[in-house]
Amino acid sequence: MTTDQWDLDDLAPDPSDDALEREGLEDEPTSTAMFEGDGSTIYPEQRRCLHALLKHRYISADKYPEHWAVLLANEELIKSRLNDIFFDLVVERSYQVAFKRQARTDSDDPLPTLLQDRAHTKEETIVLMFLRQRFFAQRQDGDNAVFVERSTLLDEVATMRPEDATHRAMDQKRATKAIDGLATAGVLLKTGDTDRFRISPIIEVLLPVETLLKLQRWLMAQNGTDALTPEARESAYSTFDAEFDLDSEIEDGAGGEDDDQ
Repeated sequence: MTTDQWDLDDLAPDPSDDALEREGLEDEPTSTAMFEGDGSTIYPEQRRCLHALLKHRYISADKYPEHWAVLLANEELIKSRLNDIFFDLVVERSYQVAFKRQARTDSDDPLPTLLQDRAHTKEETIVLMFLRQRFFAQRQDGDNAVFVERSTLLDEVATMRPEDATHRAMDQKRATKAIDGLATAGVLLKTGDTDRFRISPIIEVLLPVETLLKLQRWLMAQNGTDALTPEARESAYSTFDAEFDLDSEIEDGAGGEDDDQ
């Protein structure tokens, strides 16, 4: 080969150059911006998980598997973002559910809140107690998914009606509203049949045994079968609310169970 001939080896790309180029691309930071002027410093999947926690009363592994996976991988970061706006994060790994709740100080000094609260009705309490007992019993029998019919829940409320109650139509309307409210809250999960629901595992987080017993006593007092002081009744409710704020919604109507866009 003469000196003015090209060596084919000289024309071949240097593998080390490719490696350096790939390394440079990997080191280049990925933008977290999702819209013009976006100043967020966390990634889109983390932001969507945070949004879901704010929008819904809870997220679960079965209903929101992508958000659940992101939450487990970024729990401290997402907790910190919730803490920024006076929320605490509760993650129940054994039930595979997570939810926000209003943060509380050790001194019980009030903190700013974005939540709207309302008192639980007696009908909601009856239904919740029944769901808790049904869910526990059937899970003990080995059922992974526990279902309940609307008619069963209406009958349960009717059996707990005081003897002096005479407005049956109004009582039925209140019971129906309670069931629909629990479906909106995600405690009752909708199925293909509008009158058949699956009970969410959140019910066991919402009503631990101690709270269930307090509410049973409260309900007995409401029906005149037991004496319960106003202080004890308030204690039952406060314990109930502390576990899981069923009826809280972000102001201006957010916080429902619509699907993410």
